[in-house]
Amino acid sequence: MKFALVIPDGVADEPQAGLGGRTPLQAARIPHMDAVASEGQVGRTNNVPLSLPSGSDVGTMSLFGYSPLQFHTGRAPLEAAAQGIELQAGDWAVRCNLVTIADGRMASFTAGQYPSELAAELLQELQKSRCGDAHWKYFTGVSYRNLLIYRARGGEAPFSRSTQTTPPHDITGQRVEGYLPTGPGAELLRELMEESRGVLGAAEANRQRLSAGAPAATQTWLWGLGQRPALQPFAQRFGVRGAVITAVDLLRGIGRLLGWQVLEVPGATGYLDTDYAAKGRAAIAALQRPDVDFVVVHVEATDEASHEGSVEEKVRAVEQIDEKIVGPLHQWLKGQGQYRLLVCPDHPTFLRTGTHSHGDCPFALCGTGIPASGCAEYSEVTAAGSQLAFPEGWDLMGYYLGFAGN
Repeated sequence: MKFALVIPDGVADEPQAGLGGRTPLQAARIPHMDAVASEGQVGRTNNVPLSLPSGSDVGTMSLFGYSPLQFHTGRAPLEAAAQGIELQAGDWAVRCNLVTIADGRMASFTAGQYPSELAAELLQELQKSRCGDAHWKYFTGVSYRNLLIYRARGGEAPFSRSTQTTPPHDITGQRVEGYLPTGPGAELLRELMEESRGVLGAAEANRQRLSAGAPAATQTWLWGLGQRPALQPFAQRFGVRGAVITAVDLLRGIGRLLGWQVLEVPGATGYLDTDYAAKGRAAIAALQRPDVDFVVVHVEATDEASHEGSVEEKVRAVEQIDEKIVGPLHQWLKGQGQYRLLVCPDHPTFLRTGTHSHGDCPFALCGTGIPASGCAEYSEVTAAGSQLAFPEGWDLMGYYLGFAGN
């Protein structure tokens, strides 16, 4: 049996006036996702408990079959795992965005999609400011996405699970004053953020950006902190060996912690310009390997379109996922023998707000042993009318891999 999960990140949405009252999923031409729905079942899953912030760290952990209420410790330690950064007892990882704040407002949570090579220069400058402190270490990531690690070095860390931070993408255009860190260790995080303003303001990399007419990174924004989670390997939990295809460090990190192979795909960017077809080909190639039973294909583009408030780009992105990933993958799965295919986002991301949201996600699954329910469309509306629902989203994976009808 071969298994595949396609995650159109944040695709779940509300009806749009510009789409005649339809959601992007309803408005998009997605014949292959509709085929999964018509050949199998459609339902809904709630991947993000109300007590936790909505994001891919919580949503995908739930979607992969692990209760975030039990296992989630923060977003940053997952991204640390993606970079091969080992966290010891007492260590904390902190997500470190390069952002643009103007007139006290979050003008850009990406600092204008800050170039990776210039971002690396900024991180070097930030580390120089901390050379005398053995606890802190900056790690470069991709573009604006970076990490700051607190090494406890046998001592007691200043943070706790009650330390509260705010994702910068949730406050685009808003005043940042009311969203600074609070709780244990918050004063230290605020101090680091304030310190970064002076360091980045004097950096040559920012002067290059400004001379080119591009936004500068005015400071760091620290959020998503946590410690290494204790996740049981996926193969032990569910009995299948996995691989993940993604351009996002967060998903790479979860994959490594679960014992999956993390497959790099040239042209996969984590943005709207990603190479969808390359991801589809890579998924098929992975499933042809004898040591891979289950492949996850994660696509960030639909989420990015919502963050940018572009309904046209969101529709286009989901159509690309359908044509170049779901279609070829489903066709290959059918031709190779027993299989199951699941399409499901991790969380809703509303175009109206440009932010992640709580609430149900529609899913469609089909394959060996799964009877057809007669539903002709994959969308939020058909899922809402289904009797198949998982209020605790982490139960969906076990249902999918060990279908109750078998």
